Amino acid sequence: MNQKNSLGLNNCFLDEDDPISLFKAWMDEAKKTEPNDPNAVSLATSNNNNFPSVRIVLLKDFSQNGFVFYTNFKSQKGNELKENPKAAMCFHWKSLLRQIRITGKVTQVSNQDADQYYNSRAYDSRIGAWASKQSEELKSRDQLMNSIKEYKNKYSDEHKVPRPSHWSGWNLSPLSIEFWLDGNNRIHERLKYTKDSSGQWIKSLLSP
Repeated sequence: MNQKNSLGLNNCFLDEDDPISLFKAWMDEAKKTEPNDPNAVSLATSNNNNFPSVRIVLLKDFSQNGFVFYTNFKSQKGNELKENPKAAMCFHWKSLLRQIRITGKVTQVSNQDADQYYNSRAYDSRIGAWASKQSEELKSRDQLMNSIKEYKNKYSDEHKVPRPSHWSGWNLSPLSIEFWLDGNNRIHERLKYTKDSSGQWIKSLLSP
């Protein structure tokens, strides 16, 4: 029998007033069922000419303060977020037939947080942050591979690879979070949390 919560939704929505708690519960379920990268999320940005772009990134942390991912700040998404610090995320977990959509504003994470995450990465990934001029045109693949060799020679000690100043993280502070569950005959279930002017979360049901 399909159990319902107090709003008449599937019980997987729980009865949380806090969407971050509900996000954690859904992410924990995704970690059990998704074969690869349950933290993969579509990130949509827009430049100051209002042209959108979207790509998959990996969520590396989340809390009441927001959702954190890391990137080269000179990349397309980095430049767009500097021009227009508003973004949207969409998680899709095919194994669970669930989605979560998030919109909000981004701010740069602290240098301390960026250093801590950067130093937890594999040596080759840290070298790649130096060697790859992300989103810039390559004359050939060899250009990139030669750059990797150069930085491996420069930073040959795996324990002493400093974080590039142009590589850090963004924190997306949510203004709205929507939880979506696939339903029979396209009668999906949707629950949206919207932050009001006082910082409180307001719940609303949406028609599919």
